[in-house]
Amino acid sequence: MSAPQRALPSSLSRLRERAGVRAHARNLRTTSTDAERLLWGRLRDRRLAGFKFRRQHPVARHIADFACPEAGLIVELDGGQHFEPDALDADQRRTRTLEAAGFTVLRFDNRQMLQEPEAVLASIRQWLLDRFPHPSPLPQAGEGASHSTSLPPLALAVKPRSST
Repeated sequence: MSAPQRALPSSLSRLRERAGVRAHARNLRTTSTDAERLLWGRLRDRRLAGFKFRRQHPVARHIADFACPEAGLIVELDGGQHFEPDALDADQRRTRTLEAAGFTVLRFDNRQMLQEPEAVLASIRQWLLDRFPHPSPLPQAGEGASHSTSLPPLALAVKPRSST
């Protein structure tokens, strides 16, 4: 058997795996938690400081709850099951894999998002603006006069849950 023929099963396997991950991501989008729906409503359509987020986005063999590839940021919302010892270990491994793929991971628990959504959003916004002060160029003089270029004031920020 030639080298290309031996490589074919491996290539097909990777394609099937990627297709499976994408299908799983699509399924997760239809079964979001209340906290995920609330956060998505505030992140979608570049609503947070002009950054584009993707929901249930495949990254490095994992599916990130929310990813902003242009900023290298992943936001994870963790339910109660994530606080069990085995789940904490799995989350740490997952975070290391995502960081190795070039992303920073901010973790919040679902209760934070449901009880203090503005504080969670302020933490994410602050992380983004600390690294990317102007995600889009400001309008030139005379352009966009009817649009405000100021950002809403930051709320008292909730610290992301430590992933270490």
